[in-house]
Amino acid sequence: MRNLHLVLPIAACLLVSPAARAADLKVIANPSVGAAAVSADDLKGVFLATKTSLGDGSHVEPALQKGGPTHDAFVKDYLGKTDSALQTYYRSLVFTGKGSMPKVLGGDAEVVAYVAKTKGAVGYVSAGASTAGVKILEVK
Repeated sequence: MRNLHLVLPIAACLLVSPAARAADLKVIANPSVGAAAVSADDLKGVFLATKTSLGDGSHVEPALQKGGPTHDAFVKDYLGKTDSALQTYYRSLVFTGKGSMPKVLGGDAEVVAYVAKTKGAVGYVSAGASTAGVKILEVK
């Protein structure tokens, strides 16, 4: 018990909810996407290639970041996977002919630029990223 001062901060970090971690990123979409909000289940479906449209009928396609803390947080909090598990998942879709690899981009600026110019594109960026030219989707 004499190391309790070390245990409490670690335990507090583990108790941070996914919603709090998700606040560290923004889900963005091309302005052609009609929806202003998306459910967490629909977002997961889009990024796991089980959905190609949102509830409003907007066709969507995912854009992933190559890696980093924003990517790791998105994959864990919204998709319930690790990056390696996600890569394995996509490879199995490609191998079985059930899907293709999504667009993978280098970071926030590349994701924003791609989403801004690509009809139906949906991506994610860090909370502090500039989002000029795209719309922010509220995740419910």
